Amino acid sequence: MKPSFISRAVIMGITAGSPQFKRTNRALFFSGFSCFALLYSVQPLMPLLGREFALTAAQSSLALSVSTAALAVSLLLSSLLSDRIGRKPLMGAALTIAAVMTVLCAVAQNYGQFLVMRALLGFALGGMPAVAMSYLSEEVEPGSLGLSMGLLIGGNAFGGMAGRILVSVMSDFFSWRAAMAAMGVAGLLAAAEFYRSLPRSRNFRPAQGGLRELGNGLRRQFTDDGMPWLFGMGFLLMGCMVSAYNFIGFRLLGAPFDLSQSLVGAISFLYLLGMFSSVWAGRLADKLGRRRVLWWLLMAMLGGMLLTLSGNLVLIFGGLALFTFCFFASHSVTSSWVGRRAQSASALASALYLFFYYIGSAVIGWLAGVAWGVAGWTGVVAVLGCGLAGALLIALRLRNLAPAAPVEPAQLAAA
Repeated sequence: MKPSFISRAVIMGITAGSPQFKRTNRALFFSGFSCFALLYSVQPLMPLLGREFALTAAQSSLALSVSTAALAVSLLLSSLLSDRIGRKPLMGAALTIAAVMTVLCAVAQNYGQFLVMRALLGFALGGMPAVAMSYLSEEVEPGSLGLSMGLLIGGNAFGGMAGRILVSVMSDFFSWRAAMAAMGVAGLLAAAEFYRSLPRSRNFRPAQGGLRELGNGLRRQFTDDGMPWLFGMGFLLMGCMVSAYNFIGFRLLGAPFDLSQSLVGAISFLYLLGMFSSVWAGRLADKLGRRRVLWWLLMAMLGGMLLTLSGNLVLIFGGLALFTFCFFASHSVTSSWVGRRAQSASALASALYLFFYYIGSAVIGWLAGVAWGVAGWTGVVAVLGCGLAGALLIALRLRNLAPAAPVEPAQLAAA
């Protein structure tokens, strides 16, 4: 009876409504909040850093750029490491190191030290997003995965918004150093709650093979009929999202709107929509199927972006709200699809998705910047419209995607 018990334990996953399900979602919500709060909280501090260290605007922006670049580089390495030591230990270490680096940023004596800490923070956080997706894919039963992935992404959205807003308020009343220290302490508390709440892995099996296994894993992902398209979807989705928020502020600060910096900064509250839409889309995808839901989310996202061409502030904010809502919903559906389709090397598949996700923000963000210089907001919308049209074509292509072929144990052993 022992072999039968082991086999059944591997197949069974955490189900919605169970105590383990609640603990898992609480832990990963805290982790997603902490990860993205620590990563993006520096964004509103860039003008203050410029004054503190006598920097240009471009130099100040490195405070975020070095972190996201280091995160993208570490994603693939972290997926390989998590296949050896396990998901929970790596995620916990990532959250703890990132929080410590944030505290150290508060006492940096010069900008060079600050950038080193931010780079180490980003590199550490590479052990969080993809590994969390893999943990859910392995431990949560398929019918509840969309909800869990939605809650994870909701935590990401809330963290990205709250980090920006809390740091802005604290820096007004105290200083940017006090704000960074407070964020670091909050990150340490979130890491402690993560360790306490997250159930241990039951279906994780350590992998062997090192770089050879990595090469074989990459080959399996890129020869799959669906994975490259899903990676491309992540590239386009994040590229469009970051570009929109990079340049909408430039438009609203200038004529004819001439809004104040505080009002433009309040746009970050739209990230709250992601907390709702990611969970809602996860439930809907579990019920109707991902291939039925994704394409019309992208249609609505494109419609929201087109509304921002209006000269009416109500339509602009409404269009940006719709765009944001559909971005987080689409990301939730796509990322859970990656997790379910990756029958082997799930951490690598998730890491590849997020690697393209963050690279998209750099590439499309640069193209949108060129377009802004040529044609202002109209040029930005043209670039993003092309990106979303490409994402829609991918979604329509995925509607006819055949299920992934089962991976035989002999194939895994050979890999």
